Amino acid sequence: MVLGNHSQASAVVAETTKEFNAASAVGLRKAAQDESLNDFSDLGVKAHRLPHWFEGGELWPTGSPARLALIELLNDHFEPLHDPKNGTKVSIGVATGADKVFITKDPSVAEPDRILPLAMRRDLTTGEFKWQGNYLVNPWANDGSLVPLADYPRMAAYLARHPGVRNRFVAKRNPDSWYRTIDKVQPDLIHTPKLLLQDMKSTIHPVLESGGHYPHHNLYYITSQTWDLEVLGGLLLSRVAQAFIEAYCVRMRGGTLRFQAQYLKRIRVPRPDDITPVTREALILAFRNRDVDAATQAAADAYGIDLVEYEL
Repeated sequence: MVLGNHSQASAVVAETTKEFNAASAVGLRKAAQDESLNDFSDLGVKAHRLPHWFEGGELWPTGSPARLALIELLNDHFEPLHDPKNGTKVSIGVATGADKVFITKDPSVAEPDRILPLAMRRDLTTGEFKWQGNYLVNPWANDGSLVPLADYPRMAAYLARHPGVRNRFVAKRNPDSWYRTIDKVQPDLIHTPKLLLQDMKSTIHPVLESGGHYPHHNLYYITSQTWDLEVLGGLLLSRVAQAFIEAYCVRMRGGTLRFQAQYLKRIRVPRPDDITPVTREALILAFRNRDVDAATQAAADAYGIDLVEYEL
């Protein structure tokens, strides 16, 4: 269906309630025709003008008119969080295919260089990283190849006590490498500071892991060569970042949100050098104190937006 054979102009998004009536409709129509008006409200209706509608064939965001205007503004003027050009990466932790075997609290089940401290969801509960003592049995060498089991008799004996490892799809597809985890382990990641985020949660909850732990696949992680991770953590703790997730992600029963990489990558952020020293310090302090209100106010300063206008 063709609605209009002309270039896309500005778009007006309206949200109505049962009080919306004919008089409100007339007012809305007049407001939509007046390009000088950015927002409009009347009985049973709120509307906001967007400079253009969202481009591309991907899913469109959802939300109130003001929130959609915010998302479009930030999409137009800021870069995505996941940006290989500046060394900022969003990804997911290691999937094993047999967590009950490859994850253990007993580091003696394999040779010391086959054991990695593992970061898991429960380590993030308080807002500070507090390791609960889980380890990953790691069959991968630093060059990305599987280590020979003959060189690691303790790990070989441990895995042999769990024949179910051979019954996994990934093992049957590669019988000679039956003891592999689904994902390879990236050796440098364990020492890299990272922000960790739990997948399913009602609000965004970034936690700093300063290095020394490898993330599990129920966690998403952010690493960066350019950001102070506490400054970035303050931005991600804010309701601005929350607005991106709410606009794009799947919402589960009870209002739980999916904080998956595909949605986290959509968050737009300022360039680190464009944030003033005062705002940087405010973001760091808000992140350390887990203060969402303070993080949101500091984020508003970093983005140059009005919190009231965009319902934050």
